[in-house]
Amino acid sequence: MQVLITGHTGFIGPIMVRLFKEAGHTVTGLDIGYFRECLANSPSLIEPDREIVKDVREINISDLDGIDAIVHLAALSNDPLGKFNPTLTHNINYEATVKLAKLAKQAHVERFVMASSCSIYGAAGESGPLDETAPFAPASAYAVSKVQAEAGLSALADDEFSPVFMRNATAFGASPRMRFDLVLNNLVGWAMTENVIRVLSDGTPWRPLVHIEDISRAALCAVEAPRDVIHNQAFNIGRDDCNYQVKNIADVVKTVIPQAEIEITGEMGGDPRSYRVDFTKALAKLPNFEPKWDLKSGCEELVSWIDKNEVGTSEDVESRRFIRLKHLQHLIGLKQLDNELRFVA
Repeated sequence: MQVLITGHTGFIGPIMVRLFKEAGHTVTGLDIGYFRECLANSPSLIEPDREIVKDVREINISDLDGIDAIVHLAALSNDPLGKFNPTLTHNINYEATVKLAKLAKQAHVERFVMASSCSIYGAAGESGPLDETAPFAPASAYAVSKVQAEAGLSALADDEFSPVFMRNATAFGASPRMRFDLVLNNLVGWAMTENVIRVLSDGTPWRPLVHIEDISRAALCAVEAPRDVIHNQAFNIGRDDCNYQVKNIADVVKTVIPQAEIEITGEMGGDPRSYRVDFTKALAKLPNFEPKWDLKSGCEELVSWIDKNEVGTSEDVESRRFIRLKHLQHLIGLKQLDNELRFVA
């Protein structure tokens, strides 16, 4: 199958390209390249068969020639980026996504797998675990954009176009283009470099977590699944045993890095984003989907990655190479990007 993966030079993309190629698919990657230079020292990078360097807002129908399925990762990827410019988050995560889906439909691309997010459940508090029928309570521009994109794509569904919504839990894991602006990765990074597992909230919010390889595996299953299994449906992607309060995520990190001390500062106060999620549907209905990674194995992988790539200080962990918002602000400061996040000629 000819598969287009948008956002393939981000955090999840390199893992997804590898899994799709190992499964025998021909992969085209499409990415503007914001984070192309944010590579690890030892990247072990598997490239797509073909690459299109383009802003997702500028895709045209000819880019989709010969494509059988799309996995759409490209987006402004987290809440800090949403706060940076909510309008851009709306334009890229919602408007550009719906435009791409309309082009895909015109080009007779039947399968469209969208990377959505469990953050759409947002401020659910102690409710849950929440299945795919739960009401939305988005608490950020990022989460709102995912709710809107799901609705926009769902409206396009018909006998010839099947959108699928992968509501991924909070990601963790090692990647050739690493991130430390994600809760587990960040806690392990601080533990390894400063011997402190620093929790900035009061530690009480609930978070479901999922490894980026399991996210990629779920997307592969969604691309390969029979139409009647996935057509115009949402799937929560994660594991029921990986719903944690943030303070308990810190406990897991300490089991792997026992010399580190847990420090719950509370300096960020209570976080309204708190949700527990039910992952039964994906396990029951996505053919061959079975998550492989739990938090402990993910922590061990991150420890190995940090050692291998010589990330030795908290300044390394907090550097722009690993923090998405910092890197975009750096490119804007150099005037390589304008304020609309378009590369300057």
